[in-house]
Amino acid sequence: MSRPKEPNLVKLIISLITGDKGILKPVLKKLGDKFGSIDIISERLNFNHTDYYEKEMGAGLFRKLASFEKLIKPDSMSDIKLFTNSIENEYLTRGGKRIVNIDPGYISLEKMVLASHKNFSHRIYLNSGVYADLTLIYRFGAFQALEWTFPDYAEDNMRRLLKGVRERYVHQLQNGEPVDA
Repeated sequence: MSRPKEPNLVKLIISLITGDKGILKPVLKKLGDKFGSIDIISERLNFNHTDYYEKEMGAGLFRKLASFEKLIKPDSMSDIKLFTNSIENEYLTRGGKRIVNIDPGYISLEKMVLASHKNFSHRIYLNSGVYADLTLIYRFGAFQALEWTFPDYAEDNMRRLLKGVRERYVHQLQNGEPVDA
């Protein structure tokens, strides 16, 4: 019989999508103040797989992905998503449009999960209107895309970046953080 046990802590990642370079510094500062030091930050990644955000945020969008030194409990994703939404709301245009989209998620040994307010067949409800989106799974030494994985997360360069974040996470687990046997 299986017995309940606490899950491993996970590696917090946060994606920022914007077309405004000037917003990165203040937003990353707010995120750092709340979640601690950023240990990995990506270069600018073109966000050109969809025009989903263009009507709201304009053309020429890019993504920055950050991971945080401090590991978190996976069940904190709802609170984190609500907090990142509050930051988005601080930077609305006069017309009420976002300047930045902030999507939190986490990396565990087995997977990469994003938090979303949108329900879908593969998303599991957490609480407070937040769902967990199983975005990638880790098998055979690499992150693998699933049929519903967003195209930009399915790209080789993004999966390599996330593998680097996972390697940092594994190093942290090997140096004192709890890990399942």
